[in-house]
Amino acid sequence: MAYSSSKPAGSLFLVTATIFLIISSCRADPDPLQDFCVANLQATDITVNGFPCKPTSSVVSDDFFFSGLSAPGNTNNMFGSNVTQGNVASFPGLNTLGLSMNRVDLVPGGINPLHSHPRSTELGLVIQGEVLVGFVSTANAFYSKTLKAGENFVIPRGLVHFQYNVGTGNAVVITAFNSQLPGVVLAPFTLFGSTPAIPNDVLTKTFQGLIKIR
Repeated sequence: MAYSSSKPAGSLFLVTATIFLIISSCRADPDPLQDFCVANLQATDITVNGFPCKPTSSVVSDDFFFSGLSAPGNTNNMFGSNVTQGNVASFPGLNTLGLSMNRVDLVPGGINPLHSHPRSTELGLVIQGEVLVGFVSTANAFYSKTLKAGENFVIPRGLVHFQYNVGTGNAVVITAFNSQLPGVVLAPFTLFGSTPAIPNDVLTKTFQGLIKIR
């Protein structure tokens, strides 16, 4: 009897542990174990997730304040766009809190080129203008929507996406992430601007194959 009664208990433990591991693996950043941990960006310690904490005695109100998203960025470039990042690297109070925000400025015809965020889902809110937003799934399905001020679009974690100003005036998009440091992989620069460079033969054969597929 003792043996048979312990078997279900053991199974229940395994199921519970499995569910816990699945839920834990779905989170973008680990949960904090303290009220806050303002990042010490000057620390040289090797860290895996997040930055070391400033001593609580040296934390001030300005550590939890960031004004970087209040002003337009410089869009005088080949893409006609600018992304102002409000992540932990510029906003130390976000450290361990699992969220961040960016501001995307786009001139008419400007584009935030194809890119992905390997560590975060993205939720975009159009503040001004008319913006075409789209992403491609792992099944190569393309999903897109033209958004106006006040409308949202969500980009699942890690998927390639873009924002393109299809309106006649400047556009502004505020994007939110469930990571303090979502990371960004810009497709054009990843392929053609890596160090050291990807061999030309690899790029040539890759794009020849893609052309044949299309």
